[in-house]
Amino acid sequence: MEWSSLAGWWLDELASDPAYEEEVLPLALRLLDPQPVKTYLDVGCGEGRVMKSIAERGAEAVGVDVSPELVELASRYGKVHLADVPPFDFMGDDAVDGVVLVLVLEHIRDEEHVFAEAARVTRPGGVLAIVINHPVWTAPGSTPIQDSTGEILWRPGEYFSTGWSDEPAGGATIRFHHRTMSRLLNSAAAAGWALEELVEEGVTAAQIARTPALRGQEHIPRLLGARWRLAT
Repeated sequence: MEWSSLAGWWLDELASDPAYEEEVLPLALRLLDPQPVKTYLDVGCGEGRVMKSIAERGAEAVGVDVSPELVELASRYGKVHLADVPPFDFMGDDAVDGVVLVLVLEHIRDEEHVFAEAARVTRPGGVLAIVINHPVWTAPGSTPIQDSTGEILWRPGEYFSTGWSDEPAGGATIRFHHRTMSRLLNSAAAAGWALEELVEEGVTAAQIARTPALRGQEHIPRLLGARWRLAT
């Protein structure tokens, strides 16, 4: 999979699915809570939607992405680095007040390195915020199934596995690396991050209105968000 070739697919996904603007972005910004004058790093910034929101709050946004096309778009909202991550070689120690990853961490193989690098570049007392697809549904073999009546059912996969799965993305595939919630939290703690808030979100009323087959699935977790604080 070549991430730099998926820019068109990502932009099409954002244009066709309002869930990012309605659910994902607000959750990420609530957890990050960017403050005026401070500096925040958006890892896997894409076309810069999170960076734009950070800048609108009077903070400085810095981004990094592997796609030249998306980096060019994101540069409208702040300085953007063209690089694969981790490591965050483009940034020195104690350089930012917070780091955010939105629907990115599950595509990175080594989450321990991400947490360690985020701690290195963040000033003491800074924050780390993530939003990911819920680990229950990134497990290998997890899949939605639509029956003959149109009802969407969910089949859980190998949750305690540490494997991965490839999902269609335009004419290519995207790799989802699975880790359990305990592994995620323990990896963050080992890097010095103290958990402040953990959020699990399910199907919203707006999603059900757009896709009536999802009715009755409000109890199924879809997104996981978290905010950590670096010790002072």
